[in-house]
Amino acid sequence: MRLIATDLDGTLLDSTSAVSPRTRAALDAARARGIHVVPVTARQPIGLRAIAADAAFDDWALCSNGAYAVHLTEGRMLFAEELPADTIRTLAEALRASIPGLLFASVREGGETFVAQQGYAEIADLSDHKRDPKTMGGVPLDQVVSAPSLKFVIRHPELAPAALYDTLRSLGLTGFEATLSGAPFVEVMAEGVTKATGLARLCAHLGIDRADVVAFGDALNDVEMLRWAGRGVAMADAAPVVQDAADETTLSNDEDGVARVIERLLG
Repeated sequence: MRLIATDLDGTLLDSTSAVSPRTRAALDAARARGIHVVPVTARQPIGLRAIAADAAFDDWALCSNGAYAVHLTEGRMLFAEELPADTIRTLAEALRASIPGLLFASVREGGETFVAQQGYAEIADLSDHKRDPKTMGGVPLDQVVSAPSLKFVIRHPELAPAALYDTLRSLGLTGFEATLSGAPFVEVMAEGVTKATGLARLCAHLGIDRADVVAFGDALNDVEMLRWAGRGVAMADAAPVVQDAADETTLSNDEDGVARVIERLLG
C-alpha cells in the first residue's frame, strides 16, 4: 500500500461531517509510513479547507469527482478537465424540455468560482456545496452555461436526483460524464472523467502502480475508483452497485470503517 484514496462524505467523515479521533490516528499512522493519503471527492477546495485541519490533508486532492487535482498547501493544479460550454448548453436545453423547473450551477476556475442560476440559492443549504447560499448570488441561465465548467450541477426543487439522473441518461446525449454523490443534485463532468481517471493521472505523476492503491467509497461516483484501485473498499451502507464494485465491505462511516481497514493493512 503506497496510496490511500478516500471519498469524504459518507465514507471518511462521520454523519456530522467530522473526522473521528480514531480515523485521524489511522491516517497519521499511514502518513508516518510514507503512504500518500488523498481525498477524492465531489467537493471543491472550499469544502476541503473546512476539514483539512481535522484530517491533516496537506498534499494532493482530487476534486469535482476527479476533474482536477490540486495541491492543498501549494495551490498548484496538476490537471483540470473542463466540460465545454457548448455541451453544457445543449444538455441544459434538452433537460429543460423534458423537466420544467430545473435549476443549474457551474463550478469554475480551480473550483473557487460558483455560478448559480437565479433561484438556485433559495433551495440550497450550506452543506450542499460547503458555501453559504447568501454568497451564491444568481444569474440568468445564459450566464451559467456560457463558459466551460469543472462540474455542472443540475437540481430540482422537488424531484429526487435519481429521477433527474435517469431522465438525463434516457435523452441519449453524449460528450459528458454524469453521476450521483449522495448530494441533492446530479453532477456532470467532462466526457470520460471519473474519480478513477483522476486517480490514475495522479498516480502516474507520483509513480505509484494501481496495485498499490487502496480506495474507499460509498456512492455511485465512487464505483469506477473502487474497481480501478488494487483494493476497493465499500462502506457498510453503500448501495449494492457500490459494494459489487469493491473487493470488500467495511463498517459504516459512523463506526470508523475506513480506520479499521487501514489499521489492519498497516498490521
